Amino acid sequence: MLAIFKREIGSYFNSAIGYAYLAVFYFFSGLYLFLTSLAYNSSNLSGVFGSLITISMFLVPILTMKLMSEERKQKTDQALLTSPIKLSSIVIGKFLAGLFIYVLGILITVVYAITLSFYAPMEWTVIIGNVLGIILLGGALISIGIFVSSTTESQVISAIVSFAIMMFLFFSDGFFQNIANPTIKEFFVQMSFFTRFQDFTIGIIDISNIIFFISFIVVFNFLTVRTLEKRRWR
Repeated sequence: MLAIFKREIGSYFNSAIGYAYLAVFYFFSGLYLFLTSLAYNSSNLSGVFGSLITISMFLVPILTMKLMSEERKQKTDQALLTSPIKLSSIVIGKFLAGLFIYVLGILITVVYAITLSFYAPMEWTVIIGNVLGIILLGGALISIGIFVSSTTESQVISAIVSFAIMMFLFFSDGFFQNIANPTIKEFFVQMSFFTRFQDFTIGIIDISNIIFFISFIVVFNFLTVRTLEKRRWR
């Protein structure tokens, strides 16, 4: 697992993807910091964290599109699948590599918060809640992206399908708000990433929301392992 992790981190920074991802992430987070906080002489970072949700949905598919599909396209997947490394270790290693790059982007918000704390009091429970929530959200999105990437050799298709699934899961409460059946409607409300993320934005760390995102991570990583198992025995 560690070898896979190191290999993927290296591939991110040996190509332009890692640098481009972080550059775009830092640019937009800094832009929203200026537009929603600094321009109003405010230390409130809620606008920054809110923007990171949108940024993540656009950038995570790009971050994950190569993790599996590139192996398949370059025909290096068979060597990987027939190696003595457990498939679960391969998936977890790739997942952790994607999450590591994602967290490198998110940590810039901690830098913003610490810097602003020298000039104004900060609501640290809200900051911690937002950071924890957006990392868990990102982990769920990355696991989805890796699963989709394992089903195709096209990075473009992987990115597009991943984005579509992420959009659906994030706004499922809105898509089904006109359903007459209250049970079905409530199901999609509870499945909405947006609904689950809301408590984190006000500093409420609800264990059920943590379990929700971790469950998505576990389920989609498991599905990725199953997908690789099918390809191994073809």
